[in-house]
Amino acid sequence: MSEYRSTRLFSPAVPRWVEAVLQWPTFGVMLRLCLASAYLIGGIDKAMDFPGAVAEQAHFGLQPAVLWAVLAIAVELIGALLLILNRWVWLAAGALGVLTLVAMLVANDFWHLSGQARFMAKNAFFEHLGLIAGLACAARIAVLERKVLA
Repeated sequence: MSEYRSTRLFSPAVPRWVEAVLQWPTFGVMLRLCLASAYLIGGIDKAMDFPGAVAEQAHFGLQPAVLWAVLAIAVELIGALLLILNRWVWLAAGALGVLTLVAMLVANDFWHLSGQARFMAKNAFFEHLGLIAGLACAARIAVLERKVLA
């Protein structure tokens, strides 16, 4: 937390214009919107095609598929909105992160595959891992911002 005690938020090596952009409140909203976009779109798509959402859960062996579809929609929509609105970001990031972890373990099981299918599943697995890290960073930033403002 000592990194937030100086008068400048970032190291002197960071150009002032970069620091200004990073501290611009609208930039934070745009970042959270981008981070939440896949979940927001996914939740809306699943809600608009609920039978398809249930079929997707069943395809990956998640039973009861209806319950998993409802949970996925709720977590995606509520979590995305909380993240965008910068409210309970720790909860939103945690819920979306767990959902992403379950999805990557179920849908991207590259350790059971070979060839091109393994390559693609492995790539998707680690992209999802990066998304989980991004969610954790958003939660960390939200906590540190509240401490600075307190």
